[in-house]
Amino acid sequence: MCGRFSLLQSPEEVEAFFALDGLEAFPPRYNIAPTQPILVVTAGPPLEPGSNRPDREAHLVRWGLLPSWVKDPKDFPLLINARGETAATKASFRTAMRHKRALIPASGFYEWKRDKATGQSQAYWVRPAGGGICAFAGLMENWMAPEGSEMDSAAIITTAANADVSFVHDRMPVTIMPEDFARWLDCRTQEPRHVADLIKPAPLGYFEAIPVSDKVNKVANTSPDVQDRVEPKEFVAKSDKPGDSTPSSDDGQMSFL
Repeated sequence: MCGRFSLLQSPEEVEAFFALDGLEAFPPRYNIAPTQPILVVTAGPPLEPGSNRPDREAHLVRWGLLPSWVKDPKDFPLLINARGETAATKASFRTAMRHKRALIPASGFYEWKRDKATGQSQAYWVRPAGGGICAFAGLMENWMAPEGSEMDSAAIITTAANADVSFVHDRMPVTIMPEDFARWLDCRTQEPRHVADLIKPAPLGYFEAIPVSDKVNKVANTSPDVQDRVEPKEFVAKSDKPGDSTPSSDDGQMSFL
């Protein structure tokens, strides 16, 4: 899954990467968490002949998709991720997959390498190799309350992790490359079956995984030091500590959730 991510680039850099115009100023965000506002990009209304406005729009929405048919959000789980393998058929996502595909600007995401034997975990900051901006595949929905209030929300689509990430976790966000932005966002002529080939792991070498401290575990920690590189932890079971002759049950091998 993808439960935290970051957006560090300036509004001007985001505008240039996604061919947008008129973004309001926003600060770098180092530790974006579920239920917080996130920036998403969708296709705009059809362009009139001769129009020079961008054909994409930016929206600020809640991270945690809420399907339009939900009666009471309090009784519905928080959908921060959608599995790419079932997004086109699962009731919670199929309408958005057909009509409201989106791009989610990001500078990378966080994932945790967990060891069942010890209960320990190591956080990783997974970013485009060398830095830069990327676009996660997203889904957007609009929910309206009975009294008329509205809420826009979104989820990040995930897929099986590639070798750059799978040593940390078995899932990763689907990343849409710039040459595929238009096709992914085109919900008028491109049905889910037409863009199914884009739901795949990022190319090998596109991401790098950097071990970081446990500071990122807390939502309140939003300063740049959550991305400082650290030495990764060694997962050592109590029975494997020096002086303890009892071997661990898994013979020192790591296991992942």
